[in-house]
Amino acid sequence: MKAITTITILCLTLAIVTTTFANELPLAFKSDLTSELSLKERMIHRRGIEAAVWSMPLMNFKAMRDALKKAGAGFNDVAYFSQIQDWKFQIATPNNTTPYVTIFWNVKEGPVVVDIPASVKGVGIFGTLMDAWQRPLEDVGAKGKDGGRGARYLILPPGFQGEIPNGYIPLNQKTYNGFGLLRPIISSGSEENLKKAVAFVKKIQVYPLAKASNPPKTQHVDIYGKLVDAIVTFDADFYKELHEIIQEEVIEERDYAVMGQIKALGITKGSVYKPNKRRNEILHDAAKEAQAYLIEQYHDSLIPPYYEGRQWTNAATPGVGKHGFNWGLPGYIDIDNRGALYYAVCTSVKNFGTASYYLSNAKDKDGDWLDGGRSYKFNVPANVPVKDFWSVIAYDMERAAWIQNQPKVGVASSDHGLEINKDGSVDVYFGPKAPSGKEANWVPTSAGKKFFLLFRFYGPEAAVFTKTWQLNDFEKF
Repeated sequence: MKAITTITILCLTLAIVTTTFANELPLAFKSDLTSELSLKERMIHRRGIEAAVWSMPLMNFKAMRDALKKAGAGFNDVAYFSQIQDWKFQIATPNNTTPYVTIFWNVKEGPVVVDIPASVKGVGIFGTLMDAWQRPLEDVGAKGKDGGRGARYLILPPGFQGEIPNGYIPLNQKTYNGFGLLRPIISSGSEENLKKAVAFVKKIQVYPLAKASNPPKTQHVDIYGKLVDAIVTFDADFYKELHEIIQEEVIEERDYAVMGQIKALGITKGSVYKPNKRRNEILHDAAKEAQAYLIEQYHDSLIPPYYEGRQWTNAATPGVGKHGFNWGLPGYIDIDNRGALYYAVCTSVKNFGTASYYLSNAKDKDGDWLDGGRSYKFNVPANVPVKDFWSVIAYDMERAAWIQNQPKVGVASSDHGLEINKDGSVDVYFGPKAPSGKEANWVPTSAGKKFFLLFRFYGPEAAVFTKTWQLNDFEKF
């Protein structure tokens, strides 16, 4: 009896702590289920949360791949935008200044060639080729391995032992699936430059090495104007999707322990996933709690302020500089930092901080979460230390994607008509309604939704890193 009473008190205490913590989260979450779970069910709930945190980069990859497939771009196709993408491109924290290019491949049947053309006058390319866990294989283009000269990159299957022909840059991949997220480098989004970018992108070729002597014509798919929902959904189906990608992929030794844990969820290699109604209820709740945890970690716990006394933080979670997005540190895999980052971003780079650098912000000057129903003023000081330009973009906090159904997602120093103050600074306004006469400097938000920002420095200069030049905080307006 005494043991039962002790357990009851412990459970009540945990419930109180969980409720208090949940009320402080940037994404409101309160479980109505956990207090009624049995011992075994609580174990399933806990492992469901950990499985979601562990698998975020893999699930982020799958969401993007599957969404692009629905939009008409399959393996070895090149999906591109003929115009700068708008809110319908629902991936984690994209930019709205350069048109995106995405490529997905699978090397289970053998090596795949990704042929990147050389830069031409007015157009280059930058991006990264990655595996399914979003570990970078190589940066490509002007700031990448080929230095803008173009190259044929050869993506090799796990454990490949065959002969590598001359004329290729071999990249060893640990997974069967992989992808590239690329951006044409153009001076502006003018119609002339966009046409040049499309012509350049259509030179990218992707095909199996086995067909290199007579490569099939690569399909280039314009996805501009299509709704591409490539955001991970945190509900019971999360685990069905996780089971599906586990069936496709190599299980690496580093993940054996986790595979042993998620067996309790019905996720094993070579099995059929058949959760009953009760397990789906538990896992739905677990997925929601995992989402709230990842958001809280990214915006409020893991990343210290970039400037002393201000709200801006580094957009990358701690440790990226040490492990280069591979997440392997002495003695452990940095799962929490990895999971939090891939809630918020959809790509990695091999050489971080060279072509661009990002800072993130989710709070105003008073420390309150940015609220889409309120109005804010953000003063960008003069002389932003960039070689190229800067931009600031708003994202839905829950999805880490562009705020849906909005005609505009951000402001950039390269925008036509941007109003600049006499001292060289720029006032940017955020809120559901534009201040009178300030439409060019306004970014719309949606009432009832929290949001966050990324400030991008394109061609960052030394003052970004020495912090001798600093961003201001948001002020309620």
